Amino acid sequence: MPDIDIDFVDRDQALDLFKHIKASRIDNGEIVKHNTGVYLHDVPMNAVAGMCAVPYDSAEDRGYFKIDFLNVGIYKGVRDEAHLIQLMNTEPLWDLLEDDSFSDMLFHVNGHGSILRQMKPTSIEQLAAVLAIIRPAKRYLVGRDWTTVMAEVWTKPENADYFFKKSHATAYAVAIVVQMNLICEQISYGFN
Repeated sequence: MPDIDIDFVDRDQALDLFKHIKASRIDNGEIVKHNTGVYLHDVPMNAVAGMCAVPYDSAEDRGYFKIDFLNVGIYKGVRDEAHLIQLMNTEPLWDLLEDDSFSDMLFHVNGHGSILRQMKPTSIEQLAAVLAIIRPAKRYLVGRDWTTVMAEVWTKPENADYFFKKSHATAYAVAIVVQMNLICEQISYGFN
């Protein structure tokens, strides 16, 4: 079953547009609301709790399709689609990732400055790999050469350690590039 995440400036505003049922998950043996997942089709519902009666992983086995609606505030500075495309297509200043004061402002990589300094990504593909390396299943790749990293980073681990799928990592790498370029644009605004 595909895993779909959709980013919104305001997920609640987006959810108001759709009839949906909140997904659920198991936490410490209890069924609780999933942080971001919803179903846009009928699923067994716990009406009292206002969520799916079946945890998302079991629901997937039954053919139910969860979509994650995510709040991603980095898009607040994007004026329109043309601006977004410009931000996506502008080569960022990759060296800024090696400065903690800059990287700590970024989505998903904040707090991982030491890994960014070791790996020194210079492309979206390499930044996506760094996002995967931050996760436990691929942490052993920190400091390895890019040929080794690219040969191993997207293989599914044999154990149950958390890992990042290539599709998610690449999408988030593009979002980080957008954020990097937005920050640089805001800093340089008026100085051109």
